[in-house]
Amino acid sequence: MTAGPKPSVVRLLFASSHPGPTVTVTVLAAVIAAAVGHPVWLVASVALTVLAGQLSIGLANDWIDADRDRAVGRSDKPVARGLIAVGTVRTAAVGTAGAAVVVSLLLGPVAAVAHLVLVAAGWAYDAGLKRTVWSVAPFVVAFGLLPVVAVAAGPEGQWPTWWAIATGAVFGIAIHCTNVLPDLVDDAATGVRGFPHRLGLRGAGVVAFGSLVVAAALVLGGQVLGDDPVRGRGVLLAVVGAVVVLGLAVVGVRLVLAGRASRTLFRLVITSSLVLVVELGFAGARLVV
Repeated sequence: MTAGPKPSVVRLLFASSHPGPTVTVTVLAAVIAAAVGHPVWLVASVALTVLAGQLSIGLANDWIDADRDRAVGRSDKPVARGLIAVGTVRTAAVGTAGAAVVVSLLLGPVAAVAHLVLVAAGWAYDAGLKRTVWSVAPFVVAFGLLPVVAVAAGPEGQWPTWWAIATGAVFGIAIHCTNVLPDLVDDAATGVRGFPHRLGLRGAGVVAFGSLVVAAALVLGGQVLGDDPVRGRGVLLAVVGAVVVLGLAVVGVRLVLAGRASRTLFRLVITSSLVLVVELGFAGARLVV
């Protein structure tokens, strides 16, 4: 039996970039940009900029963690499997970071600064904060700034509402905790003791899905009680979105309390973020101050 053709370098680099989170964050930014009424070219620019930044963060993670991933036999990491050289991933990480800087400048000063800080937070996590109790901080900063990047893009540099920023920051907690939970054993074996590790499976899981409920409440309150509240169908959509996320949070808590630390937990949080962002767009909530 002969082996199949070796994957291309581009495909291996994409697999090394944490494609799930990378694509999801890009989609979130694009949907928010579209929801505030940016023209198509600006929405595309936001998506391209965020994509470059997320690719750099994901690639940097696999480059920096190459030895650790090999030690625990991470079969989902091309570098750990020896399919691609560490130097190639490092070059791609630096190159996409440089591209992120360049394209950020096209979004205007406010969005550019916000995005550069967002990317710096991701790199700081990769470079060492992931091993400390402060591992959650880069996620709070990065996801709190994501609405700023999407809304402030363009010459006017408008700011998003406070509750949009707060929702992103709270989502960052949920995303960090659920993304780490399946790797608790591997991380412990290689000396990684971040914020979720110190809470343990059940503690971190409850914090994650509790944060998810807070995020849903912030979005619901911002839409129906904000300075420019939604009306009619918008209220119905806001309530439905909150109820769906609450249901997903209940499922997540039940899985956590049952001791099931799988990727399903992370997918529940990602699905919730997409539900709320899409619902925001259809409900017509005002996201600009």
